[in-house]
Amino acid sequence: MKSYTPYENVSAVDYPPILAVTSLNDTRVLYHEPAKWIARLRATTSGTYLLKTEMGAGHGGPSGRYDSWKEEAFVASWVLDRLDRA
Repeated sequence: MKSYTPYENVSAVDYPPILAVTSLNDTRVLYHEPAKWIARLRATTSGTYLLKTEMGAGHGGPSGRYDSWKEEAFVASWVLDRLDRA
């Protein structure tokens, strides 16, 4: 498993901009895992890395139609900003 985990395989190469989205109440991927990964990327390389932690969501993201749309809009706007299309 160590051969393919993102955290264990960070190296000093140029990564594309990364948005990591996690949830405080996720029981499958605990919030500290993406936080450690982003911290390691920032310590190892120079790039654009953003960590967003949902405080009230679970593994599937925020519940409710409007909250899900808001989350999708955030991700889409981040991607558009990285592409200089915002």
